[in-house]
Amino acid sequence: MANKNMSIIDRLYNAFAVGDIPTVLGSMDASIAWNEAEGNAYSDGNPYIGPDAILNGVFGRIMQEHEYFNLKDIELHEMLNDKVLATLRYDAKYKNGHPYNAQVAHFWTLKDGKIVAFQQYVDTKKLNDARN
Repeated sequence: MANKNMSIIDRLYNAFAVGDIPTVLGSMDASIAWNEAEGNAYSDGNPYIGPDAILNGVFGRIMQEHEYFNLKDIELHEMLNDKVLATLRYDAKYKNGHPYNAQVAHFWTLKDGKIVAFQQYVDTKKLNDARN
């Protein structure tokens, strides 16, 4: 199951990279609990429950507020108990003209081939400094 979980998360990141949001959302369980890092502006809706809440509360806001938002240097790490850790960087630029490059970790929990939980860890100071 672990290799299957890694494959699911890998497909999610590949879909995100090409803007295939329906595939990203399709990998999520209907009752997924999504948490942005404490201190991240998008954490105001934590926990986001379900793909629609994530689409509107996180992805939609990212698209509205950024000129570009890329995930770089993604490394997946197999964990126990249907969990996958991804270490990566956000290479992004707010529409205010301020770019940022931040170190990130995503902690994914899967069950029966679907993502049931997500926790983001990121340098929120770097994000917030660029936002203002």
